Amino acid sequence: MNEGVVYVPVETLREFMYQVFVKSGVPPEDAEICADVLITSDIRGIPSHGVNRLKMYYDRIKQGILSPTTRFEVVKETPTTAVVDGHHGMGHVIGYKSMKLAMRKAKEYGMGAVAVRNSSHYGIAGYYALMAAKEGMIGLSFTNARPSVAPTFSVEPMLGTNPIAFACPTDEEFPFCFDAATSITQRGKIEVLARLGKPTPKGWVISRKGELATDTEAILKGIPKGEYALLPLGGAGEEMGGHKGYGLSVMIEILCAALQNGAFLKDLSGFDEAGNPRPHQLGHFFMAIDIEHFVPLEDFKRTAGAILRALRAAEKAPGAERIYTAGEKAYLATKRAYEQGIPVNESVQRDLKVLRDELGITDVELPF
Repeated sequence: MNEGVVYVPVETLREFMYQVFVKSGVPPEDAEICADVLITSDIRGIPSHGVNRLKMYYDRIKQGILSPTTRFEVVKETPTTAVVDGHHGMGHVIGYKSMKLAMRKAKEYGMGAVAVRNSSHYGIAGYYALMAAKEGMIGLSFTNARPSVAPTFSVEPMLGTNPIAFACPTDEEFPFCFDAATSITQRGKIEVLARLGKPTPKGWVISRKGELATDTEAILKGIPKGEYALLPLGGAGEEMGGHKGYGLSVMIEILCAALQNGAFLKDLSGFDEAGNPRPHQLGHFFMAIDIEHFVPLEDFKRTAGAILRALRAAEKAPGAERIYTAGEKAYLATKRAYEQGIPVNESVQRDLKVLRDELGITDVELPF
């Protein structure tokens, strides 16, 4: 066990986050969605986007750049598509309702797609893809984000981490779920390193001088100022395929801005030209595909499962214990989380105590 880390029961942490959102002005039904998105991240072993980010949402609501009451407006709609304006509300709520809308369309017509503008940080992209997988569908979820990633052959942060999430059901105990940024890492992982007092691995970040940076605190302070940039999947240059990660990121940027007449690149920074905080104006894109419109669901699940089992049965590299497929480690992490609780380090503990005291949360007992 890491020194200073306390393991908090899943439902205790979920209830605490729910209380924080409600006391911050988020309607109870919406607060349940927000808390569920965050706790799902922690449960699946993604600490960068779970309770670690709770105070960020609280601070943004206090600053007035994030509206606790979400106005979900469908501004254009066809039988299979919709464009949504989130009016700078809670990204989790906007994402949840958008994927629900896409799923309803897919159930009737085979496919549904929803493009969103004027949203905010919506947590892990995989949450929304998994919503579809749980209903016997294929789910895809994309979002753009604050500029932090440099294009190939550049040192300037222009693109967001722009994740890709794809999930589908299988005949195994867990769905296939690929959920990853199109950069080598995301800002949240560097925030976790900062909380733990650890350096950033060499190769993740480039300085404005073109040097690979490792000073975690300097990186976090410097990215908003344009002094550092994350690198796309594959790293700097083209030798290891950095241009591929760059291209995928641009694909996500287009899907999350051009289809909905939304903001893009540096307009997502969260600051106006004078440096004053403003809404982030993020865009999302969701798609649901109803499998039964193609093949019987059980046939699809059996084929998908066979593909995954064949991959895990491949010859292992020397020294490797086993081969995984996407979603498997998250499934194992989920089992551990319910047995052991969610690990909360000392830095996050301090944040939660601040939230508890400022909001007067007395009916949820934290073990620290």
